[in-house]
Amino acid sequence: MPTGLNTLEEVRQAVAVLATGNGDALDRLVWAGVFGPPGVRETARQGVIDQCRSVGLYPASIHELYLARGRGQVPPSFTVPAINIRGLAYDSARALFRARRALDAGAVICEIARSEISYTGQRPAEYTFVILAAALREGWSGPVFLQGDHFQINAKKYVSDPDGELKIVLELSAEAIKAGFYNIDVDTSTLVDLTKPTHAEQQALNGRLCAEIAAYIRGHEPAGVTVSVGGEIGEVGGKNSTAEELTAFVEVFQAQLAKLAPGKPGMSKISIQTGTSHGGVPLPDGTVAKVKLDFDTLEALSKLSRERYGFAGAVQHGASTLPSELFGEFAKRGACEIHLATEFQNMIFDHAAFPADLKKSIYDDLRVNEAGDRKATDTDEQFFYKVRKKALGGRKAELWGLPAEVRAAIGAKLEERFSFLLAQLKVQGTRELAAKHAPFVPGSYPVFAESIGAVKGPEDVTGLSD
Repeated sequence: MPTGLNTLEEVRQAVAVLATGNGDALDRLVWAGVFGPPGVRETARQGVIDQCRSVGLYPASIHELYLARGRGQVPPSFTVPAINIRGLAYDSARALFRARRALDAGAVICEIARSEISYTGQRPAEYTFVILAAALREGWSGPVFLQGDHFQINAKKYVSDPDGELKIVLELSAEAIKAGFYNIDVDTSTLVDLTKPTHAEQQALNGRLCAEIAAYIRGHEPAGVTVSVGGEIGEVGGKNSTAEELTAFVEVFQAQLAKLAPGKPGMSKISIQTGTSHGGVPLPDGTVAKVKLDFDTLEALSKLSRERYGFAGAVQHGASTLPSELFGEFAKRGACEIHLATEFQNMIFDHAAFPADLKKSIYDDLRVNEAGDRKATDTDEQFFYKVRKKALGGRKAELWGLPAEVRAAIGAKLEERFSFLLAQLKVQGTRELAAKHAPFVPGSYPVFAESIGAVKGPEDVTGLSD
């Protein structure tokens, strides 16, 4: 990517030509907004964000679309892909928006998990900025759904310091909402206790803490915005979920939320476990083990959650490494959302154009720095497959600075894969539907710095709140 823009004057000059569609200026501003010095970084972000706002590109909540689906006003005929953008974030997001534009796919989420925020070095404000900038670069307009994925309670830390661990998730939620994340998946499923005798007791702490976090979210969302909140009943990689568990969790959640935030909306979806695991299970040769995904459970719990609770349906996690032929099943079975991450990271590291010397350098560092994560039985292939994600933050500038032809080759491959997945999940042609249920809300735009140049304010964007 082109670099530069180390001074506020250079940023102002670049912002001044954004309205002409100058892609080079936008690329330079994006670099400055991620890697620039303090002051320059925030001003570059605001200049790009102001331009996004002026063309009708805005962060939004998918809550109303999901509730319309729960009411039967929108048929459960498509599955919303929630795509975790980890590495090469700007180029990866541009590839996604090219695929979306070609297919008119509006019902798509861009997300990042609590753990990913750490090891990819992308705080919510930066993530919002990069995703919206990529959308602007590719000529997208309308709502962009940004999601906090697995805003998760760490079970071990909760045991030793429950208040401290909960506080971390609450503060992260507030930070994310301030940055325009109007969709948050709360994950307290780590606290489910299967040793308890009844489903209600097993899900009690899960449901109570999820409600506490949801109530906190309701107290911090902008006026006019209802953040889409998801809960989770079974930790990904654990036992498959049941109808009894879903019912027990939701009833605990709803009772607690009614006490903490009377009259406030609850969840719009629910995540379940159907046999997958995050990132897949690497075999000794580095390939990923096949899993037996329980589509019957996914279908049954999606239907139950819609008919009994008005949710959009069930959410499938840990799915990006599944065989390609399975993706058409999710829309058929009524899954409302599917989370996809590791495959795209793999496509970056394993692309033929990825520099061999950089990969070797990354692996050499991981061999030393992440040795504690290596099992005695791990082959090199298994070890590096599991830990290479941890290089994405520390090597971010090197990855973003790869030669243009390398990034273009990787981006083209990602775009091809995104196009395939969007089509398989049946979200092509959903752009108008997404805009209808997620209109612009005045006052909901994130602010990173004082605006520079002549731009429209959020209340001046026309045609978006009708």
